[in-house]
Amino acid sequence: MLQTTKRPDSPVSIIGAGIAGAWQALLFAQAGHAVTLHERGDAAMTDATSHWAGGMLAPYCEAEIAEPIISRLGLRSLDIWRRELPDTPFNGSLVVAHPRERNDFERFARMTEGHQRLDAAGLAALEPSLEGRFRDALFFPTEGHVEPRRVLPKLHERIKAAGGTIKFSSDVSAKDLEKDLAKGLDGIVIDCRGLSARDEQGELRGVKGEMILIETGEVQLSRPVRLIHPRWPLYVIPREDGLFMLGATSIEAEDTGVSVRSALELLGAAYAVHPAFGEARIVEFGSGLRPAFPDNLPRIGIRGGKISVNGLYRHGFLLAPALAELTLAYVQRGQIDNEVMQCA
Repeated sequence: MLQTTKRPDSPVSIIGAGIAGAWQALLFAQAGHAVTLHERGDAAMTDATSHWAGGMLAPYCEAEIAEPIISRLGLRSLDIWRRELPDTPFNGSLVVAHPRERNDFERFARMTEGHQRLDAAGLAALEPSLEGRFRDALFFPTEGHVEPRRVLPKLHERIKAAGGTIKFSSDVSAKDLEKDLAKGLDGIVIDCRGLSARDEQGELRGVKGEMILIETGEVQLSRPVRLIHPRWPLYVIPREDGLFMLGATSIEAEDTGVSVRSALELLGAAYAVHPAFGEARIVEFGSGLRPAFPDNLPRIGIRGGKISVNGLYRHGFLLAPALAELTLAYVQRGQIDNEVMQCA
């Protein structure tokens, strides 16, 4: 096992500076390890899956379609987000539905917990822009959200402040770093490459998530709003400066771009939440490929001094802190989480 061959303060090389790798680097650097974080892209991270993410921190809402492990790890991650980035918005999240989706709305309420049921007046008090739009809503007060393109640079700065090194445009492979281990040099390699790790993890597949960024000053929201949809969750996430992200589809395809059908559904969802979105300006279309295993569950693989963290699917920002904590606990204390870890 790792702890019998590596010092508890062994240097750590991490591949991939997206949300999974960034949290690994931060927690290991804070624990006293000499951390080097390698990223093949530049500091803008525009090619990373994280660039196109929604940034939802919603473990209770995810319980409607996800396995219990997602809720367990997600709830733990909320505590870590609060501890490490105390300015993270935890304004809760809302779930709404139109009358034709009433049965699905009630099903969602039955399959989730941690929510309060609001009547129309309660909803209007919470989000004045939604006054008169829905007869009731589910409010999940402890959930939060982050803006990926703003929070990822913050995490990178925190890593450097904790003594870690980040090397952008560093296209190293896990095998390159493992060669050093084979020479008897002390160290740990953590592979957080996402879909690029299919050279070693052939089970991975890409699940496309499309998004649209729009701008308007006619609507103000303080928290994400999910609109019940017969095929997938559709949500409107407020950003700064009058921006809103509309997402997100889950399509079993590995092409990039946004289809006309998806664009119509995402824009239609926004209009269904508030007609003023019909006059909004479209700022950006985009999509990212989420790395997923066949069971859509995360996995920490361990083989000697090599650790892989992958399969975060559509829960990257929700799960990454808790997975980093589990990896650190294994390296330092040999602690195993049997639901997540696989040891070769």
